[in-house]
Amino acid sequence: MWTFFESFKLIKMASAREGETTVTIPLQYNDAHWKCIFEKYDVDGDGKISFQELKTMIRGSSYSNDIPNRVVRMIMRKADLNDSGYLEYPEFIAMIHRKDMQGVFGSYVQKYVHTMVPCRPCSITATQRSQRTYLSHDLTDGLYEEEYTCNPPALAMIIISLIEIAIFLYDAIVHKAVLVDGPAATLFIYNPSKRYQAWRYFTYMFVHVGSFHLAVNLLVQIMLGIPLEMVHKWWRVLIIYFAGVVAGSLGTSVSDPSVFLAGASGGVYALITAHVATILMNWSQMEFAVLQLVVFVAVGTVDIGQAVYARLTDEKNQIGYVAHLAGAVAGLLVGINILRNLEVRTWEKVLWWASFITYLALMTAAIMWNIFYDSYFPQQIYN
Repeated sequence: MWTFFESFKLIKMASAREGETTVTIPLQYNDAHWKCIFEKYDVDGDGKISFQELKTMIRGSSYSNDIPNRVVRMIMRKADLNDSGYLEYPEFIAMIHRKDMQGVFGSYVQKYVHTMVPCRPCSITATQRSQRTYLSHDLTDGLYEEEYTCNPPALAMIIISLIEIAIFLYDAIVHKAVLVDGPAATLFIYNPSKRYQAWRYFTYMFVHVGSFHLAVNLLVQIMLGIPLEMVHKWWRVLIIYFAGVVAGSLGTSVSDPSVFLAGASGGVYALITAHVATILMNWSQMEFAVLQLVVFVAVGTVDIGQAVYARLTDEKNQIGYVAHLAGAVAGLLVGINILRNLEVRTWEKVLWWASFITYLALMTAAIMWNIFYDSYFPQQIYN
């Protein structure tokens, strides 16, 4: 027999087989988290995981067909403590946490569920439903906020920021360069007359026009990038950031062919709209989703609007506002595609494909424009 409590700390299970002692499993994570994962693989919803469902669960992991059928049978035999032929929920918990299972399966499933299977919201009880009706508003479950973690540490945007600082100091201190006249800035800035040096479409992010320009970009990208890293992992955040940077330079080259471009604003705006993307995709799992959405949309709109106004009313103003706008669009489209979605709905799948096709079409068009429409740009300087 097994016993467990509504808000339990331990699960005690006695095996039906001779020679096996009672297993005590510390529940290290919220019960709802594991319950959601259990229900994900209980395909027929009978409250038990069959051999076929267990095999589907294992074969669906990143280990694919590396685990043969005989190993799945051994896992089922060892995990099925009451010999019922099925894994019930307490046995599922035991399978994950039992020390004697770690070498066979435990370490695989623990790694899999933490990196690949975000927790789905469970169905609410009748009592909870009545409470929500009484309160007359939709209560979010806060699952998104529960995903924040410092393991691994959020270091990607900090490292990018340190590189930008180092390059700025190299020109400003070592070479006493003013604004963007230093050797590093000259090499990295987006120069429309040297478009054949393709790295400039990316490396202009390391060039900043003065310390204030640098400080603002650093502050925003760290404040926005770290929270994203803590939920979505560093590599997703870097993909979005770099997508915004490249989109910023390509968009500027098409709309303002003679403009030089410096600064990481394309990447920064990509991070802003990436937050908008994750709010849209995880709306019901986030607390204060409406407030967050309003704040990010307002900040982005006001800043881009101010940059456009300044550019149009002052001929001497060379702010590349298109880089801001293109970076924002890239952050939204790429964010929808690669950021974690804790509960996938049908309309979100449609949105995923629409954003993917739109991003691919825009980037392809901009790249082709730069390659084949050479007469549109300033004459190339080869030196």
